[in-house]
Amino acid sequence: MKLLHVINSMDPAMGGPCQGIRNVIQESERLGIYREVACLDDPSSDYLGKDSFRIHALGPKVGRWQYGSRLIPWMKENLDRFDAVIINGLWLYPSYGAWKAIKMYKKTGNKDLKIFVMPHGMLDPYFQKASSRKLKAIRNWFYWEFLEKNVVNDADCLLFTCEEELRLAKDTFDSYHPKNTKNVGYGIEEPPAFSKTMAAAFYTKCAEVKNKPYFLFLSRINYKKGIDLLIKSYSVVLNEYASKGKEIPKLVIAGPGLDTAYGEKMINLVAEDPGLKGQVFFAGMLSGPAKWGAFYGCEAFVLPSHQENFGIALVEALACSKPVLTTQQVNIWREIADGDAGFIAEDTLEGTRQLLEKFLALDGPEKQRMETNARSTFENNFSIKNSVRRFTDVITAF
Repeated sequence: MKLLHVINSMDPAMGGPCQGIRNVIQESERLGIYREVACLDDPSSDYLGKDSFRIHALGPKVGRWQYGSRLIPWMKENLDRFDAVIINGLWLYPSYGAWKAIKMYKKTGNKDLKIFVMPHGMLDPYFQKASSRKLKAIRNWFYWEFLEKNVVNDADCLLFTCEEELRLAKDTFDSYHPKNTKNVGYGIEEPPAFSKTMAAAFYTKCAEVKNKPYFLFLSRINYKKGIDLLIKSYSVVLNEYASKGKEIPKLVIAGPGLDTAYGEKMINLVAEDPGLKGQVFFAGMLSGPAKWGAFYGCEAFVLPSHQENFGIALVEALACSKPVLTTQQVNIWREIADGDAGFIAEDTLEGTRQLLEKFLALDGPEKQRMETNARSTFENNFSIKNSVRRFTDVITAF
């Protein structure tokens, strides 16, 4: 079976959906599922040409809608080669362009092409109800009513990455009437085994924590991730422990986006707090051995996100046997809680402080037990083999 993924970008810095596609390639091919990707990246982008599967870069794209004039013509010429199309993500031109191209193809096409949509959390009611998004919510409602609901309601099936995402999508728009919905799960490849070269690669990015305990945040530097909550709550806990003559692990914040307005605000937040000097470090974007070195070396992974559909970095931490400290706004929080693989709290300053304090209160055996549970939670819920099999079973049933 041959699938075409349509997605806005395959830039690794975007994380999430594009990384999810990369994660499943090898296991999919073992099951006879072959994938190609059509995206609107500029063909000259330096991150292209490094994957084992075909990526058709049909950019450059223009404007906030990410319009790309080459997408529809390319799809009209190539859809005959595929058995199904999977539209990854919503709210940008690629989802509409793909839907329009498919509508044209179905009038003259030679096969019954199946259409699936993976919203990747983009139907979460958070985006319509968050107080900071009132104007965007109005814009999205109009866009939904005139364009995007057609993409969703015309698809043969909507594919969700976890049960919580599927449940939440029902509460966002009144005219949400998909033909079918399925939870196909999500997974990652087994991480490479730890090696000293990983630690060395990480220390070249963050030498300040060499041979020292640290908490790890690794994701995009974005307001939605709750980094301000993490820095502020870490400062409170640090001061509490210092008043008792005790030390706590340092804090490493890694990920792309330090050059954004929010990233600069976070750098200033640390710089303006004298107590955080020598305690909080920004490592920038980590990839390859440096990323895995950061995971394997940390005490726990912290993600106090305001909204997270899946959280690949959370699952990568679990796979490395690391407890995770996160919020109820992360859609896989139930799996983490049920597996006793970390702590869950509200996405508030108080909730984030509780996450850190609960972990710091663990004794040695309790930490070891939670590390074991983290790995078991990964194997039971997020291994790539299980998720690809579920995905394959669903799409071949249509």
